[in-house]
Amino acid sequence: MPEPLEYQVVLRVAACAVCRTDLHVVDGELDRGVLPIVLGHQVVGRVVSAGPDSALQVGERVGVPWLASTCGSCEMCAAGRENLCPSARFTGCDVDGGFAELVLADSRFCLRLPGAYGDVEAAPLLCGGLIGFRALRMAGEASRLGLYGFGSAAHLITQVARHRGAAVYAFTRAGDLAGQEFARSMGATWAGESTGPAPEPLDAAIIFAPAGELVPLALAAVRPGGTVVCAGIHMSDIPRFPYSLLWGERSLRSVANLTREDGADFMALAGEARIDVLTEVLPLAQADRALELVRTGRVRGTAVLVPD
Repeated sequence: MPEPLEYQVVLRVAACAVCRTDLHVVDGELDRGVLPIVLGHQVVGRVVSAGPDSALQVGERVGVPWLASTCGSCEMCAAGRENLCPSARFTGCDVDGGFAELVLADSRFCLRLPGAYGDVEAAPLLCGGLIGFRALRMAGEASRLGLYGFGSAAHLITQVARHRGAAVYAFTRAGDLAGQEFARSMGATWAGESTGPAPEPLDAAIIFAPAGELVPLALAAVRPGGTVVCAGIHMSDIPRFPYSLLWGERSLRSVANLTREDGADFMALAGEARIDVLTEVLPLAQADRALELVRTGRVRGTAVLVPD
């Protein structure tokens, strides 16, 4: 049992969703982090003990997201861009995460969760939902939105975009008919292969798949003035592409981490929109199996671990 100090709390984990970022940590693809580490950054739990300066009380249910802490005093933090703090630490990468029965967290970075969601349902909101939401914000006011890679984040953000009145176009790997059917069942107007053309020019596109070769394809699919957002923390190398794909005031940008403001705004929206969160629940002892299911794309929605 860890001892919480100052602002810290100890949570008894009720559920922890599995993310592709967990695989990037396992595979050593991130230029950061410490080993050994307990994975998991989509943690739902209840406070069982609290430090003297904690913002939370024993018994409260909260979520622990990817952003574990920041310095609070650097130029980025002062500008409201704590997601870019050079001293930021991240759950399940720099500090132990939620593939566990107990987790130690900074209460100031925990997020209050909408009451309408159960523990398992709420867990995927803490990264798939949050990072997708930040990417959606960066995409701007898009009435025709393309999503490249249709998994945990995309199935949530499709519903948020539809709630806002946008039409969603889902792009999957070649031959992934099941993924295309899943996208349509979540409200996508159209679903097809990422290597093919879009049925009409898109206002914006979000790339969730960690595949750099999708960047030129997405740029070709958006209209002049459109935006392509790379939403993953890691992506394979982007191939060379002609300037003509970027010309016409198209924008290409990345999303890095999240802020607590993102978290509060998204949780409020999730409570209003009532997102249908699809999950596949596995016991904590099968964490390795859950990671393999995510690696091979065999999860319909989000894999969620619960303590045995």
